[in-house]
Amino acid sequence: MTNSLEKLMQSDSTHLYDIKTHAHGPQGKLPLTDQMLRHSPSGNLFGLSQNVGMGWKASDLTGKQVLLLSTQGGMKDADGSPIALGYHTGHWEVDLLMKEAAKEVIRHRGIPFAAYVSDPCDGRTQGTEGMFDSFPYRNDAATVYRRLIRSLPTREAVIGIGTCDKGLPAMMIALASMHDLPTVVIPGGVTLPPTYGEDAAKIQTIGARYSNNELSLEEASELGCRTCATSGGGCQFLGTAATAQVVSEALGLSVPHSALAPSGQEVWLEMAKQSARAVLALEDEGLKTKDIITNASIRNAMIIHAAFGGSTNLLLHIPAIAHAAGCNIPTAEDWDEINRKTPRLVSVLPNGPDYHPTIRAFLAGGVPEVMLYLRPLGLLDEDVMTVTGKTLRENLDWWEQSERRVKMKERLKEADGLDADQIIMSPDQAEIRGLTSTITFPKGNIAPDGAVIKSTSIDSERLDEHGVYYHKAEAKVFTSERDAIEAIKSGAIVKGDIMVLTGCGPLGTGMEETYQVTSALKHLSYGKYVTLLTDARFSGVSTGACIGHIGPEGLADGPIGKLQTSDVIEVRIDAMNLSGDINFLGTTAHPVSAEDGARILEARETNAEIKPSPGLPDDTRLWAALQKVSGGTWRGSVYDVDRIIKVLEAGEKVLDKEVIEKN
Repeated sequence: MTNSLEKLMQSDSTHLYDIKTHAHGPQGKLPLTDQMLRHSPSGNLFGLSQNVGMGWKASDLTGKQVLLLSTQGGMKDADGSPIALGYHTGHWEVDLLMKEAAKEVIRHRGIPFAAYVSDPCDGRTQGTEGMFDSFPYRNDAATVYRRLIRSLPTREAVIGIGTCDKGLPAMMIALASMHDLPTVVIPGGVTLPPTYGEDAAKIQTIGARYSNNELSLEEASELGCRTCATSGGGCQFLGTAATAQVVSEALGLSVPHSALAPSGQEVWLEMAKQSARAVLALEDEGLKTKDIITNASIRNAMIIHAAFGGSTNLLLHIPAIAHAAGCNIPTAEDWDEINRKTPRLVSVLPNGPDYHPTIRAFLAGGVPEVMLYLRPLGLLDEDVMTVTGKTLRENLDWWEQSERRVKMKERLKEADGLDADQIIMSPDQAEIRGLTSTITFPKGNIAPDGAVIKSTSIDSERLDEHGVYYHKAEAKVFTSERDAIEAIKSGAIVKGDIMVLTGCGPLGTGMEETYQVTSALKHLSYGKYVTLLTDARFSGVSTGACIGHIGPEGLADGPIGKLQTSDVIEVRIDAMNLSGDINFLGTTAHPVSAEDGARILEARETNAEIKPSPGLPDDTRLWAALQKVSGGTWRGSVYDVDRIIKVLEAGEKVLDKEVIEKN
């Protein structure tokens, strides 16, 4: 559109120049005292002036100040219609939770403040350079949240509201670091599935399925239109967004039965009121975040993660939460131990065996129902404190006898014709149904620092009678996700292939999420016969024989970066006993043992094609360097400030010495 400057600057207003130059200002008096004027910081006093300047009554300035933080995105008209779109449904409706929580604070004579740090959509950035900012964004957002909390020095409590893959983990990390403040997280809930159509995970494969002649143009267009059946909430599967909500409640940071509530509905809005009352009560009772997030509650969260069969991305986020809280950081060995002990009890998308949407898990009882089933096993520490001001034991005693529990299950039966134990099962039922534990941590000469696979999602047809997945074949090596997905779409990947995607860890692409590759393999007819190895990470809904987080990454001199097309790879995953190996075994013409393979890889140069993506932003390069120094992905990709400073000081000394020697 072209415009003259005059046309650009024109206005239809008849009062454009009726400009006022002064005003009377708010009426009344600030509730100041002699003590305040003599001893309070000037910022606290000026803050009162700012409060009345925004319209708050001077007579109502003495209540408890509660800061509400959220991931809100987009802009709506008064009737709810969009004026400017958000990035995703997950942050589109959380302003409604903010309003309900704020009104409840006011009803209790408190003073709510609100601030916002929105978040990106991992689904929207799949296969684009936008994904290079996804994981680093979590650290940035957590930093900004912390700065906002500290920048309101008079706040006495904080409520955080978040829904999706990076915003909610960032919120939990930020609140976990507020050791001496009472804090509560309100999970943003889920969107509903379409009555007829596909969920938001499967719909992301329409390009791959169309390219392989497994979907028509008309089918792709219609299915894509209706997948987000309601306008708010996280996606309908137990991906990173839903798993993060489950983890927040399992940590004790959210009120009971709040994770996975249907966005926009009354039960979801009520959760905001409950959370506001909870944080005010915590402040009254002197309970703080450090009383809630402890080593025991971190372990409880890991156990619930295993029982739900949650996203592998929480292996990156829970350690970061623990680091922020000053707790012990879980190791791969800790995760392995918990997954061996904890039965998976929940049948939902994407794990199955029945692919129920997350709304059904909510109606079946959600987190507290799973905890009740785990109770007899003695896995959970029920003495941990929660944001209700009660222990987990007291919360579960209430849930077990509550009307809410009964009514939710009745609604599930009435609405969808399902019994709750079809979605959330007892350990005995789960074993009969064939539910296996979620995660295996394979090692081998390709992954000396470890790797991750959601072994429970390997197609059952690909497991032998002992529950073992075995695949040995020549590798097809790719050094960018773009090349890998192009190979799938063009037919260059066929049944029986082993794909290696390297150079996609933190140093290469910000540890991008490679969901368009893994989802294509899940939903293409031949995909269950293909194995993927990568140093990237996966979407929380990724399934199949996909092994990620391989360390060290290719750009950090990792063996995965030295693999060549036609190398023979052997993959063995025991999905029952949660063990596995991934090894380079030479070539078809010159086979070697795993031990000899390790020596060959050690002597090889890194693939010359592996290099940081040309589109990698400087912000992400800096994040990658800082998290690498801090212990890398297995420590949650955090910023270990003491370690970073130590490395910087050592580097400065070396540089200073070089300057002196040069002169």
